[in-house]
Amino acid sequence: MKNFNLEPARRTLVAAALCFLPFTGAWQAAHAAPLTIGLAADVTSADPHFHLYVPNQNIADHVYDRLIHRDDRLFTAPGLALSWKPVDDLTWEMKLRPNVKFHDGSPFTADDVKFSIERVPTIKDSPGLMTTYTRAIAAIEVVDPLTIRFRTARPYPLVPNDLSIIPIVSRKAAANAATADFNSGKAAVGTGPYKFVRFARGDRIELVRNDNYWGGRPAWETVTFRIMTNDASRVAALLSGDVDAIDNVPVPDLVRIKKDANLQVVAKTGYRLIYFGLNQTDAGAAHFSTKAGAPLGVNPLKDLRVRQAISKAISRDSIVGRVLEGAGTATAQLVNSGLPGYMPDLQPTNYDPNGARELLAKAGYPEGFRMVIHGPNNRYLMDDQIVQAVAQMLGRVGITASVDVMPAATFFPRNNKGEFAMSLVGWAPDSAEASSPLRALIATKDAQKGLGNFNVGYSSKNVDELIDRAIVTVQPQARERLLQEATRAAMDDVALIPLHHQATVWAMKRTVSYPGRADERTHAGEFSPGAKAAAARQN
Repeated sequence: MKNFNLEPARRTLVAAALCFLPFTGAWQAAHAAPLTIGLAADVTSADPHFHLYVPNQNIADHVYDRLIHRDDRLFTAPGLALSWKPVDDLTWEMKLRPNVKFHDGSPFTADDVKFSIERVPTIKDSPGLMTTYTRAIAAIEVVDPLTIRFRTARPYPLVPNDLSIIPIVSRKAAANAATADFNSGKAAVGTGPYKFVRFARGDRIELVRNDNYWGGRPAWETVTFRIMTNDASRVAALLSGDVDAIDNVPVPDLVRIKKDANLQVVAKTGYRLIYFGLNQTDAGAAHFSTKAGAPLGVNPLKDLRVRQAISKAISRDSIVGRVLEGAGTATAQLVNSGLPGYMPDLQPTNYDPNGARELLAKAGYPEGFRMVIHGPNNRYLMDDQIVQAVAQMLGRVGITASVDVMPAATFFPRNNKGEFAMSLVGWAPDSAEASSPLRALIATKDAQKGLGNFNVGYSSKNVDELIDRAIVTVQPQARERLLQEATRAAMDDVALIPLHHQATVWAMKRTVSYPGRADERTHAGEFSPGAKAAAARQN
């Protein structure tokens, strides 16, 4: 499985589009047969605003629409908004799609858009709010039922990018509704291609076709997403024919699946960055001890030399080549090639254990120290194996690292609170440029500004200023230069440790076909009956 033949991810950001393009690019012809898909990651809520978490948003993609849609490579197209344009330096106007109905038959209007965006910061107990993408909006004006304007406190060119992330819910159904009302289905009313039927936490999500979908009749009459976080069980379900397809195929099982004449595999280079977040706060000292087990008393991650040493101790080529067997691309930055903010000259840190030991000695840790590395064990491709491999690599330079991995549903709420010292995480830039990870992962945590929502403990005034300048710069080339400058400054400071951009791998029966998506999502409407040549689809 050494040759994935994965082409680099590409992207074009369209400022506005007037042509019609349905959400999936093109819905397949409708079929009466049910479709059952096994998902590797748990879905923690049916509330589309509860958590900015891809498994949840993947389900939301089926029940709800967004103002602006993105295809499998993050190209934009009209969604519930037909067009968008700046009216002046502080105002964006959107013209909404007419004659769209919610699943309960009520009309979609600008009031629903206003309600949805204003609901985002009100969500209680969220492990990761979407406020990064709504805080810039100072006021919302409903001009008429199909015209809406968004005002910002200062010039902000990313309004369309940001609003492409927010699912639109029904004001009628969701007014005063809590997350539990979405999970039960009471408030789960959207305009999307499928209607909500049932959400059984940890087990399945059931959907039924919306025959009146504005983008065309969806493919399958019923769709069931089964939550199958155990790799062996998920693969066994596919081999036995219990499911039609699975995502996040475990690398060790690929050879066996490929040999099965009834199955096929599709792989896509993804936009998701897999990285280690580093808690660089004073409170992080509690996670470290001497080799003898005594409290270290300080957080060594506050020292740039220690962070550099850890990065040098990690062999990214070994992770990609041995653990992932080629299903990824080593990286030193926040976004993949083709996205604004990427720098061709910024190459992955060289594996240099001798250099790592020297840096640790200069930082005052010639004997190293003890720590714990955390991560999920059912979210990313080979995630627990990556954590184990890195712990072994750190051991070779004097850092005794024990491993604590756990289900994603447990890991993320704790990680986002900064409970861990060093944690394996992934991030996909849904807004299609480096401003997404810069604002969410690296900007100093600031709830009022919606910044740093997923920052586990890093802060730099210099980097914050560069990010702030970038996101208000209107001219695209100038903004990209600032995004690059901010990225380089953050990477020079080892704000976090990038590892690789992972590939996403699906496996399915030959009776169905899926093209794969660079954004990792598994959209039922893009499955079609019958097989296509694998060589044409492994890209």
